[in-house]
Amino acid sequence: MPLERKPTLVSVSMQGGPPAPRARSRCGPRGARTAPDRLRTVVALLVLTLAVLGTAGLLAAQAQSSVRPPDGAAAPPPSAQDTITKPGTAQGPAQGSDLWRKIREGKSGYSATKGPQADTLITSGGVAWRDLHNATVLRYGGWLLLGVVAVVALYFLVRGRIRISGGRSGRFIPRFTLVQRVVHWFMAVLFVLLAVSGLILMFGKHVLLPVLGPYAFAVVASASMQGHNLFGPLFVASTLALLVTFVKGNGYRWVDVKWLFKGGGFFGGHASSHKYNFGEKTWFWWSVVLGLALCVSGFALLFPNMLPDRAAAQLANLVHAGAAILFIAFAIGHIYLGTIGMEGALEGMTNGTVDENWARDHHDLWWQEHKGQATTDRRRAEVLAAERGDAVAGRAGS
Repeated sequence: MPLERKPTLVSVSMQGGPPAPRARSRCGPRGARTAPDRLRTVVALLVLTLAVLGTAGLLAAQAQSSVRPPDGAAAPPPSAQDTITKPGTAQGPAQGSDLWRKIREGKSGYSATKGPQADTLITSGGVAWRDLHNATVLRYGGWLLLGVVAVVALYFLVRGRIRISGGRSGRFIPRFTLVQRVVHWFMAVLFVLLAVSGLILMFGKHVLLPVLGPYAFAVVASASMQGHNLFGPLFVASTLALLVTFVKGNGYRWVDVKWLFKGGGFFGGHASSHKYNFGEKTWFWWSVVLGLALCVSGFALLFPNMLPDRAAAQLANLVHAGAAILFIAFAIGHIYLGTIGMEGALEGMTNGTVDENWARDHHDLWWQEHKGQATTDRRRAEVLAAERGDAVAGRAGS
């Protein structure tokens, strides 16, 4: 039996042509997006992010404004933005000026950091200290030192070296013990080291910096500071040793007033004195008083945290600088007379003995008491001086 063929359904267009193709979607393949769709998505995400960040900022500001200071804490001064509401009005600028005036006067507020003057925004005392230190202490102190050097140089040019009248006798009198000489030179060496390093720290940037340049001067200044801090504490021991060793015989007497009125014989004539004259006694007490002032103020500067406030440190700095300048000024005259200014003066602190004619010229009352101890045996006189100084009893020899 022959098979029957089933008819096939074919869609025909109204015009009778071939079948029309299926219309394609504007989105292209399934799941694909066009460029405008992606741009709209990015803009939406940005808007959402900004909204979240703005909300978080408002919440944080509200939480910060709700924090209360500790009980009993002083309220901080109002800010300029809080007080100055309308520029040009009477209320705004007046309150702003009052605010800064109080700050410049050192009025304190509240600070979370605890410590001396931690609640003070501006300490105007530092400006006053700097002006006093630079414009007064250093300026006039520098002129004082230069003036002393000029006077000493002029005196040496006019007067020359003070010679022993009649020349040296060749007879020696014991004067200073070995202990006294060691104490003297111990303090003298420390004084020179501290004086030189201190002068570099005070005047170096005005005198040495233009000559050496910044790098070399930095090395010199740093070494001076380290040496000053190192040798400073030793100066305390030397000052106390000087006081204990030389206090005997350095009390003032009526003969010292006469010595002063006669100018010590430096301008002619003769001025009598005992073992120490008025100038030597004044130098001794000057060294002790200023030495102690330097020691106390120096320790205060080495350990500033032990001071109550900055004002105490500023005062210590002024005392230290002023005492040092006065000390150095007097020392210039002492060093001059002990070296090139007076013949025979240095031997008392090197050998412990002095020539008999020198003693008669400058310490005649002391010479009257000890002329029986004069000897031509210099070695023996030095041994006796090292042991007991001028306290040797009896006649040393002829």
